[in-house]
Amino acid sequence: MLSLLPADLAGTRILDAGCGSGRYLKHSLDRGASEVIGIDLSPEMLAKAGGEVGNKARLICGNLEAIPIASGWAGITICALALGHVENLTQSLAELGRVTKEGGIILCSDFHPIGESLGWRREFRSGDTIYAVAHFAHSLEEWQQSCEALSLRITHTLEPHLDPEEISRDAKFDPRALEAPAAVVVRLQIGNLKSKIKNQKSNGI
Repeated sequence: MLSLLPADLAGTRILDAGCGSGRYLKHSLDRGASEVIGIDLSPEMLAKAGGEVGNKARLICGNLEAIPIASGWAGITICALALGHVENLTQSLAELGRVTKEGGIILCSDFHPIGESLGWRREFRSGDTIYAVAHFAHSLEEWQQSCEALSLRITHTLEPHLDPEEISRDAKFDPRALEAPAAVVVRLQIGNLKSKIKNQKSNGI
């Protein structure tokens, strides 16, 4: 994601949709973004993001299927590891496109869909309990079809693997994870999407 994010963001408005704990908000500010907004459905995650960036970014509670931001606000919209939480990929991509200005960029990442066939799940442990987070595996073909339907131009597709040197020795994981791509990263260019969604109603800023 960072390799596809411009090093100089001076004068650029950044929207992080599904900002979580705020890592990309901080990267955007460090690269000189003029305005930064983070959207997340979880107030607790927004609180963590606030601890990361303080009052340098606006933080708003909202979801990917109805982003509470005015159309065309962002020069670059980021959506990292969040689209797998929504069932309708096309609808969410349309919203990401709506809030991004003509000629702008959308940077997305998600866990690679190959994980679904390998039986991997989004899980976390709290105490002695393991929780599985609801997740929808969007195939690369689905990405292609959704982007074509919305006239979003895919300029880059990356399929990074885990780096063995960054895995702790006591980590428990499927060894096949070193052979399969761990994530998919997609860079989209806004083209004539506006003509397809100009009648959608927007709320917010």
